[in-house]
Amino acid sequence: MRLIRGIHNIQAEDHGCVLTIGNFDGVHLGHRRVIEALVKQAKELNCVPAVLVFEPQPQELFAPESAPARLCRLRDKYTLLKKLGVQRLICVNFNYKFAAQTAQEFINELLVKKLGIKRLIVGDDFHFGKNRVGNFEMLREAGDKHGFAVFDTASYKMADCRISSTEIRYALEHDDLKSAEQMLGRPYSIIGRVFHGDKRGRQLGFPTANVRLKRRVSPISGVYVVQVKTTRNTYFGVANIGSRPTVAGIRQQLEVHIFDFDANLYGQSIEVVMLNKLRNEMKFDSLLALKEQISNDSKQARLFLTNRSSK
Repeated sequence: MRLIRGIHNIQAEDHGCVLTIGNFDGVHLGHRRVIEALVKQAKELNCVPAVLVFEPQPQELFAPESAPARLCRLRDKYTLLKKLGVQRLICVNFNYKFAAQTAQEFINELLVKKLGIKRLIVGDDFHFGKNRVGNFEMLREAGDKHGFAVFDTASYKMADCRISSTEIRYALEHDDLKSAEQMLGRPYSIIGRVFHGDKRGRQLGFPTANVRLKRRVSPISGVYVVQVKTTRNTYFGVANIGSRPTVAGIRQQLEVHIFDFDANLYGQSIEVVMLNKLRNEMKFDSLLALKEQISNDSKQARLFLTNRSSK
């Protein structure tokens, strides 16, 4: 699959695709149904199945303080969509200039001239263009004029099953990992690159692999029993997701103490799978109290893993 960053990088070979537009945050089971339909229709027409996303997501530009937490990064989205058979991921830079174009310009310049879409799958609540005046009916009319068909994503969603990124965030925020896993079709995890931290965990006797969440806000926080997947092996451990109030942390990050592990992971990408929540993030009066709590967390995590393996 090819990642196309920016409209200016769309090539002639990308013309004539079957397209869907959306955030596809988490690429959950509802999204998968839509992508399956996209790939099927592309095969019928012998053309490329393509997904168009916006970075940042519109709400992150216009109302960053109230924008929802991301379920996955663009890199994770790319990996998940590729597995489902998508051949083009078109990432449009959503800025004020792009947002100021009219709905008709969005259709004519991007959908018709640049992409020459054959079919479009989009939600009937999709709005676009300046002041969000563009809607599903306008796309239908444009399709009749320019020769592309428009389908509603609701046609492919799972019957009697409410799945949305919002519902998954709600489940995660309320520590319902099981419901989130059922809607995602996989356990919730965070993928990121390990960076050099302040080595405070090592000083406390619990070395950690630190993953910066960058501008992404995590939908979860607290201390978790985790499974850690590296490029070669799988391990288990305990992780803290939050701002580390005891050591005056500000930036939200993920810290993972991997059990029985003493190798170097700096610069490597790891996947941290959330298995069970142990507690909320807390502020301790001293580093000694923090050390004692981490020791207790580790014992609880090992007990959970022992009970889990015996079932």
